[in-house]
Amino acid sequence: MASRSLRLLLLGYLGVLSYRRVSGISIETDNKNVKAEEFKEAILSCKHKFSKGMSLRIEWKKIQPQGVSFVYYNGEFTGDLQGRAEMLNTGIRIRNVTRKDSGTYRCEISAKSEEGQRLGEATITLTVLVAPTTPVCEVPSSAMTGTVVEMRCRETEGSPPSEYQWYKNGVALLEKTGTGSARAANITYTMNKKSGTLLFNTVTKNDTGEYFCEASNGIGLSQKCSVKRMQVDDLNVSGIIAAVVFVALVMALCGLGVFYAQKKGYFASKKTNYQSTSEKDFKHTKSFVI
Repeated sequence: MASRSLRLLLLGYLGVLSYRRVSGISIETDNKNVKAEEFKEAILSCKHKFSKGMSLRIEWKKIQPQGVSFVYYNGEFTGDLQGRAEMLNTGIRIRNVTRKDSGTYRCEISAKSEEGQRLGEATITLTVLVAPTTPVCEVPSSAMTGTVVEMRCRETEGSPPSEYQWYKNGVALLEKTGTGSARAANITYTMNKKSGTLLFNTVTKNDTGEYFCEASNGIGLSQKCSVKRMQVDDLNVSGIIAAVVFVALVMALCGLGVFYAQKKGYFASKKTNYQSTSEKDFKHTKSFVI
């Protein structure tokens, strides 16, 4: 019984020792959400309050959907950051950042002290901002009045996603809000700056003009597509009626011609000639047999 009690006390003492040997420490960062423009530099800070004489182990990792990978390990950078990054105390400076550098990074610091091993970590999110590229615009070259026309503008490289502004004859189109100047202008279209569409539910001749779109997201310079002209014409009802009447007359004349030919016996005479020829051949054959 005494030996069992002694054993339990020993296990409890060892448990206390192991708990004291590994303890947490506070790690701080100046900015948990770092944003940097593409091809510029980004600084991921990681600060601690250890004394200078302590032995520290510093590791940086990148957390990705496919798993966790080392960025800084055993005193050197790995992967895509080789040759582009340097340590700033325990933080990182990344030069010439690209959109591939976007993601979540984790700074991990461990230190040995009289109390045992101490661990701490901080997580930083890096977002690389990318300027828009030249958008692709879809503008019909022609349209009929009263029809539905939709123009499209899109680019996929910008981060954050671009917004779009349409222009007609070099003048920015107003966004339909139903109030103020937009309402007074009697706007007949709907412009969606998020999706880049310009929709005319019933296009008119007044909508004829030269159109282009501009993409911007606050990063770098805005980009424009080339100018394209849309011509809107009225539906030529009289021309369509004239064409229908002309086709009907041609068909009527053809019918009359066939009727006249049948009445005169042109088709019947050919049949009679064929029959008479056959009869002659038959008579000749009969006489030959006799």
